[in-house]
Amino acid sequence: MATTAAKTPATRSNALEVFTWEGTDKRGVKMKGETSSKNANLLRAELRKQGINPTVVRTKSKPLFGAAGKSISAADISVFSRQIATMLQSGVPMVQSFEILASGQKNPRMRDMLVDIRDNIAGGSSLSEAMARHPVQFDALYRNLTRAGEGAGVLDTVLDTVATYKERTEALKGKIKKALFYPAAVIAVAILVSAILLIYVVPQFETVFKGFGADLPAFTQMIVDASRFLTAWWWLVLLVVAGSVAGFMFAYKRSQALERNVDKLMLKLPVIGQILHQSAIARFARTLALTFKAGVPLVEALETVGGATGSIVYNEAVNRIRDDVSVGYQLNVAMKQVNLFPHMVVQMTAIGEEAGALDTMLLKVAEFYEQEVNNSVDALASLIEPFIMVVIGILVGGMVIGMYLPIFKLAATVG
Repeated sequence: MATTAAKTPATRSNALEVFTWEGTDKRGVKMKGETSSKNANLLRAELRKQGINPTVVRTKSKPLFGAAGKSISAADISVFSRQIATMLQSGVPMVQSFEILASGQKNPRMRDMLVDIRDNIAGGSSLSEAMARHPVQFDALYRNLTRAGEGAGVLDTVLDTVATYKERTEALKGKIKKALFYPAAVIAVAILVSAILLIYVVPQFETVFKGFGADLPAFTQMIVDASRFLTAWWWLVLLVVAGSVAGFMFAYKRSQALERNVDKLMLKLPVIGQILHQSAIARFARTLALTFKAGVPLVEALETVGGATGSIVYNEAVNRIRDDVSVGYQLNVAMKQVNLFPHMVVQMTAIGEEAGALDTMLLKVAEFYEQEVNNSVDALASLIEPFIMVVIGILVGGMVIGMYLPIFKLAATVG
């Protein structure tokens, strides 16, 4: 059995450990390498997502003077894809292209990876085989497309298409992060304003209330009690919140059922859910169009498309579609049966299949939904500022009313 060594760079983070691992891919080829994760279980899960069955995972001793450079990000791979595609299209030989790219790298880990790929190509390996030594950076989709391009003799064209795909995918991810940031910003502002009022403002009013010698209204007393608790136990509140978030993230990473339930909930949220649906459909359509156009058989293409949607709900739906297509169903029929894709998407897929232009129709679907994501995020951005002002107004106004109720009550009594 052949042995392939994969050196997977470690991610630089105070909370991460570096591990060495050994395993086998779906064909039984042995692989080994090193990467980083919060713990061994998370690393095993990540490797399995990349199609690797880990057999040994060990903690690697830390270097004396710390980690050698930052990790390789998805954005780095996107930039690399564009650079290598451009150089190959310009007629620069493969080995020389990697030498040039490696020499210009400031990130030591990225440079080491490019040098390793160059050395393997110079030693007789194909590009897809050399990339297989780095499965975390080059996933199954990337390697399959590269292999298809090599087989058809159009590697430069395929890599140019992959580069465009990576750029669009990263742009779409950025839009989704932006959309999720807005609600988080509203919550953060609400918590910050409430904390400032309860810790610094309410105690000043409480001092005044003590001189009244009368019972406070229930609403005012509730605010005063909350202020006393937060002032005395703010550290405990922070500890509980931080512990709850950490505990949730710990469970989320280890429980597929929890991940699925959270994903279902997110997809049902107003506005945000719509954006996530649009994003998943766009990524599904673009990824499938890309793989199908590159000559990858439809069933094989569907095996790698699900993970690109960014949603466990859509991933499971794509797996069901793949199973149906593998036994003879048309793609549009299988998509309709999962009851997740809009009617327009199913119809355009059917038209593409009938006309023999499935990749073209899927690209049109992807472009439409990518634009829908852009429009939805822009609309959310325009609404969020006045919404934040309303939230702050309600919080501040509510507390001001609560603080002045005793004064109004006293004035009414005196009057």
